[in-house]
Amino acid sequence: MAILMLFGGEGICQDGIKVACVGNSITQGPGRSHPESYPMQLQEILGEEYLVKNFGVSGSTLLKSGDKPYWEEPQFEMSKNFDADILILKLGTNDTKPQNWKFHEDFKKDYIDLVETFKASMKETSQLYICFPVPIFQDNWGITSSILENEIIPILKEVAEITGVLTIDLHKEMSEKSSLFPDGIHPDKEGNRVMAEKISSHILKKHL
Repeated sequence: MAILMLFGGEGICQDGIKVACVGNSITQGPGRSHPESYPMQLQEILGEEYLVKNFGVSGSTLLKSGDKPYWEEPQFEMSKNFDADILILKLGTNDTKPQNWKFHEDFKKDYIDLVETFKASMKETSQLYICFPVPIFQDNWGITSSILENEIIPILKEVAEITGVLTIDLHKEMSEKSSLFPDGIHPDKEGNRVMAEKISSHILKKHL
C-alpha cells in the first residue's frame, strides 16, 4: 500500500517514482524546499505519482579540485542513498570560475566519474539525465559565459555519448530568456518554471 506524505499541502506518494535533482545554486534555488525552486515546481507539474527531492548545493563544482566540490557535500551521499528512479544532473556553471577552470583537464574525467558513481547507486532501469547548463547572460563572480558555451557544453556532449546517458538542453531552451535572469546567472521564479517544464517533458515522454 502506498504511503503518502504531506509536501507543500499536497499528498506525495513515497512509493512513487523518485526524482533526484543534483546541482548548484540554480538547482537549490531560494531553498531546497522553497516552492519557487525548479525541483519543487517540477514536483507540482509531475504530480503525486512522483517524489522529487532537491539535492542542490549553492556554489558547488563538478571538479573534484574545485573550490567547493559537490563530491564533498552531504547532499552527494544523500542523493546516492535516495534510490532515485530518475536523476537530473546539472553542474558546471561554477566550474567556469578561474580558480576552478585551471583544472579544466580533469573536467571530462571527473564528470564521467560522477555519472558512473550515480549509475552504480541506481537501479538498472533508472534514468540519468545530464543538463546542459542555462546560459550565463552576465559574467559575475568569476562565472564566465565563453567557457560554458565553448568548452563545458561540448565536453558534456562527449560525456553523454561515452556514458550513454540522456541529455536535456536547458542552455538552448533559455537562450532567448535573459529577462528571467535578474543577475544574469540565476533564473527567477518564472525561469525556474521554464526549466521545470522542460525537464518534466523529458521525464513524462519516457514514463507515459
